[in-house]
Amino acid sequence: MDASALTKLLSPTGWALLNALPPYDERQAMVLATGLRAKGVDPELAAAALTQSRLRAKAHLKFDTFADGMLFTQDGLEQATRLVVAARHAQRYHAAGVTKVADLTCGIGADSMTFAGTGLRVLATDIDEVTASIATVNLRHFPEAEVRHADGLSIDLAAEGVDGVFADPARRTRSGTRIFDPRSYAPPLDDVWALRSVVPAVGIKVGPGIPHAGLPTDAETQWVSVDGDVVEAALWFGPLAPEGPGRTALVLRTVTDDDGTRRTVSRTLRHSQGDDELVPDVGAVGHYLYEPDGAIIRAGLVAQAAAELSGRLLDRTIAYVTTDSPAPRSAVGSADSADLATGYRVLDVMPFSLKKIKAYLRERGVGRLTIKKRGTAVVPEQLRKQLDLRGTAEATVVLTRIAGSQQVLVVEPLIRPDGTNILDSPTPPERG
Repeated sequence: MDASALTKLLSPTGWALLNALPPYDERQAMVLATGLRAKGVDPELAAAALTQSRLRAKAHLKFDTFADGMLFTQDGLEQATRLVVAARHAQRYHAAGVTKVADLTCGIGADSMTFAGTGLRVLATDIDEVTASIATVNLRHFPEAEVRHADGLSIDLAAEGVDGVFADPARRTRSGTRIFDPRSYAPPLDDVWALRSVVPAVGIKVGPGIPHAGLPTDAETQWVSVDGDVVEAALWFGPLAPEGPGRTALVLRTVTDDDGTRRTVSRTLRHSQGDDELVPDVGAVGHYLYEPDGAIIRAGLVAQAAAELSGRLLDRTIAYVTTDSPAPRSAVGSADSADLATGYRVLDVMPFSLKKIKAYLRERGVGRLTIKKRGTAVVPEQLRKQLDLRGTAEATVVLTRIAGSQQVLVVEPLIRPDGTNILDSPTPPERG
């Protein structure tokens, strides 16, 4: 969105139009656009309002109903922190005794909203004028927050009374290409973490794919997942990392209580700087298979997960854990803690052979197949076509490498679609 469209959208007429639009429906978007033009609505305003309506609908995943009063850019929404994760960021600053946070690359203001909403004073800056204007709109209800169109690195932090810094550098080019080299972030990652010499309490959001090599040795690097999706990694320095440097994984999961109340439960795994690396056992396929959460895998904490699950790896380089007995319930989640891993019961194991797999599935009338894989070059979409599935039954297979050979594990998820656990059934079927 350019400055002209934003100006029109923020006019009394534009704001009223945006908030009067019906809930966004892709199938009705063209009809609605045609109707607005027929009513004489400025085409640029109509396009901007419909774009915002679409982005608001998409933003519900991250912001819930808060999205209905916000403005967005496509890139800003994609990079914005989910509120449930931003709340965890704010908790760190509060626990560290920070009173004023400089959000140096505030984008559309997601983290600044949470900081201000929890009582922190906020100085939010963005180098892009339109983005800073959008952040101003989104922070309009928070007198604790000030937004400036400025280069955050040029701010005199001491003069502003800032005692905490947060930054979420841009990780995409203007054309939308994802940037993987932290030195090419905007601003470069080195320039941001250099600020810890001025303000020790520095937090920096980075891409989940950031390599372990080169991570600062004085930071806690934490990978975060929400309901199975790895959504971010972040570097925390000084008092924002009270347990010291190292790698951690934060697993967040949404649960619904019997009365319909939704809440978030969590679980954290840690490898502290200087700790000896765990060396997990490696062995044969047991009766159960567990796939650690993606944040745990990205953080390199599969060995810790295997220990919590009382299991062993199928292969030292592949993130599958196997057990002979069900993993402790405390490790695979409860009403008050998140799952470390997704569990499956192993039904059959066989060497990878297209002919054998096809015959096996055909014999059991499998027409719908879920294919999971690690450590193999097989492309699931191509395999599914080659199998020529027919029937009404469903099945799940795991393609992986065990002791140097390609294997197929036929499994069934421990958690049924209705949320019940198959281990609670009185007579589980024997492994074939």
